[in-house]
Amino acid sequence: MSDQSRLRLSNRIALVTGGGSGIGEAISRLFAAEGAAIAVTDLIPERAERVAAAIRESGGKAAAYQIDVADATSVSNAVNQAAGELGTIDILVNNAAISVGDDILTIEPDVWDFNLGVVLRGPYLCSRAVLPGMLAQRRGAIVNISSVNGLTGLGEEAYGAAKAGLINLTQNMAVKYGASGVRANAIAPGTIRTPIWNDTLAKAPDVFENLAKFYPMQRVGEPEEVARAALFLASDDASFITGVTLPVDGGLMAGQYGMSEAQQGE
Repeated sequence: MSDQSRLRLSNRIALVTGGGSGIGEAISRLFAAEGAAIAVTDLIPERAERVAAAIRESGGKAAAYQIDVADATSVSNAVNQAAGELGTIDILVNNAAISVGDDILTIEPDVWDFNLGVVLRGPYLCSRAVLPGMLAQRRGAIVNISSVNGLTGLGEEAYGAAKAGLINLTQNMAVKYGASGVRANAIAPGTIRTPIWNDTLAKAPDVFENLAKFYPMQRVGEPEEVARAALFLASDDASFITGVTLPVDGGLMAGQYGMSEAQQGE
């Protein structure tokens, strides 16, 4: 590992949900490389342990914990165990998410609740579990991984509604706890090349190329690009930033230039 004095997260303890793959894995690895001890949490313990082991093999500090973010007891147990073994949680990254179903006319109420349970209830439970420690030390950073689906209508209604709620939760935590030294910010990724797309890729290998057409940068994103944004928001580089939602979306939320071209008959 690099000189600890030059690292942005030296002597910090970070808990990452959904840390066993995709964006969560990229965040866990980058935060560890920047000096943090990582509590890698995931619903599937083997995934969490794989990432934690890779961090340790690279000279970092990490431990794996199983967590069901929608279950209050599971969250409390994982957070208490991580704090007991690693120390008070300084940084929480609420990354775990699922998206099941789409149209509100066809999605069943239990599936709707499942989406909200993971995507919105999960960050509420995890934040509630770590906040007392952050408030006691008057320092903490919460980074919520929302989505462009929470900023505009892109389908996946249950997922989008939950991600929009996560943005509002972020704002409320920022306002309520800012004076106590705790910052809360959100990231709204666009399409990111993660394993969650594997089933779709098996049926439509060109899905990323087709989606890239809607992005001003003409490509989809990589997990490491979201991780770098999370690192900024979690670090002291963002010490006067709280309550914001940062799109990491290749310009998608800025607009569609294709519409301008169409208006001009091009």
